[in-house]
Amino acid sequence: MKFRETTLLAALLSATALGAQAQDLRIALQSDADVLDPDQSRTFVGRIVYTALCDKLVDITPDLEIIPQLATEWSWSDDGTQLTMKLREGVTFHDGTPFNAEAVAANIERSQTLEESRRKSELASVTGTEVLGEYEIRLDLASADATLLAQLADRAGMMISPTAAEEAGADFGLNPVCSGPFQFEDRIAQDRITLTKYADYWNADEIHFDSVTYLPIPDTTVRLANLQSGDIDMLERLAATDLAQAEGDDSINVSSAVSLGYQGVTFNVNNGEKGDNPWGNDKRLRQAFSYAIDRNALNQVVFEGAFAAGNQPFPPNSPWYDAGHPVPERDLEKAKALLAEAGYADGIDLEVQVPNTTVPMQLMQVVQAMVAEAGINLTITSKEFATLLADQSAGDYTASQIGWSGRVDPDGNIHQFVTTDGGINDSKFSSEEVDALLDDARASNDTAARKTAYDAARDILIDESPLVYLYHQTWIWALDSSIEGFTPYPDGMIRLEGVTKSE
Repeated sequence: MKFRETTLLAALLSATALGAQAQDLRIALQSDADVLDPDQSRTFVGRIVYTALCDKLVDITPDLEIIPQLATEWSWSDDGTQLTMKLREGVTFHDGTPFNAEAVAANIERSQTLEESRRKSELASVTGTEVLGEYEIRLDLASADATLLAQLADRAGMMISPTAAEEAGADFGLNPVCSGPFQFEDRIAQDRITLTKYADYWNADEIHFDSVTYLPIPDTTVRLANLQSGDIDMLERLAATDLAQAEGDDSINVSSAVSLGYQGVTFNVNNGEKGDNPWGNDKRLRQAFSYAIDRNALNQVVFEGAFAAGNQPFPPNSPWYDAGHPVPERDLEKAKALLAEAGYADGIDLEVQVPNTTVPMQLMQVVQAMVAEAGINLTITSKEFATLLADQSAGDYTASQIGWSGRVDPDGNIHQFVTTDGGINDSKFSSEEVDALLDDARASNDTAARKTAYDAARDILIDESPLVYLYHQTWIWALDSSIEGFTPYPDGMIRLEGVTKSE
């Protein structure tokens, strides 16, 4: 009897110890993700969730080198029109479906043919796939595409279960099934997304949490307060105005990386009935809006100088930046003259939709004051971010304050936003010359030739101004001091391999 009691006590203690070891990582996001389907989604925070949920064919290093993930090696044909990839063996999706060349072929086909897919333009160069073996596949291209590997390092390269995708169709995002280190558990809109560790993950030894919970907390001050109180373990996009406070707290560590992306204002030029308005029909108004803004002052006032003023999809320190169009100085007289030339000497109204989070609101309040001096009466309409994106896609807006987190290849920052059939061209701006230039840039592996094409496209886009760029941010993360092993990446993603939490 004594032996049995001792054994029972030991078992209870063991179970208690195992329970204590179970760890949940709680991450605060600036907003809620949209649909959790890599083919349909477009939010930055959604990509953060995917980093734990959906492995890609290739990934990047902090130095932006493309490296293996589900594809272990690859090679190009001499003319650049065929990409052959060898795939990782022994990988399964979260529903047990094997990952292999057939699965990759099914994923490529879905991205290209699903009616709701936003990946079509990213994979437009791919004309077909050829399964060469269980773990080898060839992608055939209409012409050389210098951007393809970078696309496969993002949502276009995220692999989802063909079994689950076929069963769910366009509703896949309600219960996503991928092959990443964590699998989908549940979601409550505007409250949380919970993932649990996938025991059969191919790199499971590098994953040290039993679950990860993503919490949308739009207010930057509230996010930081939650971190300080211990309710979360880390947050993404610490506000520059909170940086000093976070760095002065011994319980918090701060990491940062310069972003690849931009923030700006997108104008509805031809997206439905709402595109038929003075701002959509007359580029002079959009130019006036741009001239009325002091971008350097924005950086100082809103971001305490932590970010960089910008007027292009590439930051000024990028090799792809067009030095022929430097960040313009504020010119109120030029702005007023353009408004008068367009017939609005007495002023004009402009409604801009803005995410209901702290920084975008602060940003547009400062912009509102600046453009008012030129005669632009700017009204700010605050919307939850997923709602804002839906309205923008549907053309239910005049102007929208929105940005882009950035991509490794320059094509990812420009092509899909301004080409006629671009997957995220919510402005519906269209120019045959811009289309040709950006398509040419995609097809060339000659850096100088690509730069010439981008510069020529910028000449047109600066003049037309369907997007008015404002600044380039620095990603800033704040973490509880117990979190170790986190590496900041320029793409802003939170990769959890090797990340641990000390007791």
